[in-house]
Amino acid sequence: MQDNIHQIFSSFSKELISDIEENGSFKNFETGDIIMRTGQYIKNTVLITKGKIKIYREGENGGEFFMYYLQPGQACAISMICATKNEKSQIMAKVVEDAELLMVPLPLMDKWMMQHRSWYEFVIETYRSRFEEVLEVVDSIAFRAMDERLEFYLKRHRDACGCNLLKLSHQEIGTELNTSREVISRLLKKMEQRGLVKLHRNNIELLDL
Repeated sequence: MQDNIHQIFSSFSKELISDIEENGSFKNFETGDIIMRTGQYIKNTVLITKGKIKIYREGENGGEFFMYYLQPGQACAISMICATKNEKSQIMAKVVEDAELLMVPLPLMDKWMMQHRSWYEFVIETYRSRFEEVLEVVDSIAFRAMDERLEFYLKRHRDACGCNLLKLSHQEIGTELNTSREVISRLLKKMEQRGLVKLHRNNIELLDL
């Protein structure tokens, strides 16, 4: 297990990995599973070792606004923040690709911040990268029209999967951008006419984005 952790989290020291082996536990989740819900207390810091997690902000009307992905080698910053304040989660985390998570009990987080320099640097980098992603989302909402937001959204999904063929329905995109399916369908059709995408029955092919 030690070699596997080091391969995924290459910045971790041997001492930190030993502590993780002693205190952490692996848990597997299938596509579609909800691993964190809005309003629940969090008992573990979550590190991603396999698969892909989608982080959403839920609205009062039940809508889901896509924020960012978590992939192997990354951690859930929200679980870390909630750990320090013993607060409820403000986001929902959904598995979009069968995942394996490394669960670290919350009481160890502060202890390791003092004991392990590599853990301290990892946590700070996690906060920084998630903060930058959230700022990009805020900029997209505040300063871009819906067609620009759609392009930004598709590019983020392409970068996350490393592919140009996205398995996204028009309804799913509309929900995650807090707009209607009809608006998304109309904008995607215009993008197709411009040669930016090609629309298939169950997916969207990115051509020139």
